[in-house]
Amino acid sequence: MNIEVQNKSIVLKAFDTLFNKRDYAAAEEYWSADYIQHSALIPPGRQGLFDLIKSLPTTLTYEHSVMMAEDDKVMVHGRFSGNGSPTALIAVDIVRIENGILVEHWDVLQDEATAISSASGLPMFGATFPELIE
Repeated sequence: MNIEVQNKSIVLKAFDTLFNKRDYAAAEEYWSADYIQHSALIPPGRQGLFDLIKSLPTTLTYEHSVMMAEDDKVMVHGRFSGNGSPTALIAVDIVRIENGILVEHWDVLQDEATAISSASGLPMFGATFPELIE
């Protein structure tokens, strides 16, 4: 298996372990103790990320879509729903991996558009628009 395929697999397992399963002990195996966080919304380090996830509702769900990898970096387009907000967050996460462990992260986050708010008339994630929460 080439390094890009291997790294994409690691990122998917890491994200599922932390965001969907909320298995923090297992997640420590995927995130470096010296994790570098470039997100404006997430506190520094691995513990900052874990504490943020612990603060969110247990209904939080992560799903991924398009992934790309080059050398030690993986970029994944995903959706964080059930996050306690009226709308899901659409994310592009960029992760740098060293020796099979996530060591650095950047992201771009945006509230998911509805059919009414989408200027393009197309959904931001998947093939359909999310249902409106009243």
